[in-house]
Amino acid sequence: MTKEQTNVEDVKDDAQAQDLREETAEAAPEVAEHDRLGELEAQLAEARSAVLYAQAETQNVRRRAEKEAADAKTYAATVFARDVLSVADNLSRALAAIPDELKGDDKLKGLITGLEATGRELDSVFARHGISKIVALGETLDPNRHQAMMEVPSTDAEPGTIVQEIQSGYMIRDRLLRPALVGVAKKPD
Repeated sequence: MTKEQTNVEDVKDDAQAQDLREETAEAAPEVAEHDRLGELEAQLAEARSAVLYAQAETQNVRRRAEKEAADAKTYAATVFARDVLSVADNLSRALAAIPDELKGDDKLKGLITGLEATGRELDSVFARHGISKIVALGETLDPNRHQAMMEVPSTDAEPGTIVQEIQSGYMIRDRLLRPALVGVAKKPD
């Protein structure tokens, strides 16, 4: 007997069994009741499964929404902080541009002290909001935190080591706010 003939006979046997079951069900109501009970149990199992899937999906949506809300709260000031970084940079440049002989001048001492106090207060505000400066000098170049602007021939430092910081980089908690712009050592020609 071939496989096709076997399949045809199995279908015939199943059809005959179903016909016999229906004829018996008409004569015996307990068989019909048993069949109906089986259908209801199958529907109940399907409904339970659907409820479990819906509960799991609801829980996933809730967790996702909580995470997004926490991230929004944590990183809400990112754009503002990025803008304020330029103010901090300009203040640092202004303090660095004051010649040493003028720092001792009594006429400018109050102004210089005020600028330094403003810089310290700005650093304190950054720290309160989770903004920290990236340490770059002497570190190995990390493209996730540093942006190489130039290569500097150096015999003192290993190639790939940061030897110059052009602009400070900052992190806000665990995210990069602004990469440090750096010069990286390379072997001399």
